[in-house]
Amino acid sequence: MSRTETAGAPVDDAGGDEEFDPVGTLALIAVYFAILVIAWVYIYYIEFLGRDLVVVG
Repeated sequence: MSRTETAGAPVDDAGGDEEFDPVGTLALIAVYFAILVIAWVYIYYIEFLGRDLVVVG
């Protein structure tokens, strides 16, 4: 077997002193939630409260 440079590296070294920052994940969840709310508003107020049920397609 051959030895590589990473064989002697510490196991808990994650490549720096950065801590986990969930801002990007929270932003994606907020955008997804906003899309769901906009879709719900469209379906409820435009499709169901209109004169007739309209299926586009």
